[in-house]
Amino acid sequence: MKTFAPFLTTLIIAIWVIAIAIISVQNATPVSLKFLTFQSIQIPMGLLLAFSAGIGLIGMAMLQPLWGLASFGQRNSRLEDDAEFFVDDEDF
Repeated sequence: MKTFAPFLTTLIIAIWVIAIAIISVQNATPVSLKFLTFQSIQIPMGLLLAFSAGIGLIGMAMLQPLWGLASFGQRNSRLEDDAEFFVDDEDF
């Protein structure tokens, strides 16, 4: 069971890489991005999609530890609140 989660993660990433490769081959037309007054150079749509997916994967990998720290603080305070209201029924 310990090897199932990494295998599933690897399988999902492999499917995404294959999908991006297929889409990038089919979309070779150059595009340029515009944001406010900035405009990028002309690059193929597939390459833009691959860069966007890669940046998204890296960004999510970097944000996951921060989410773990936030939920850890919430869990501790919740356990402390539960401990205040704990009543042992055997004493009565």
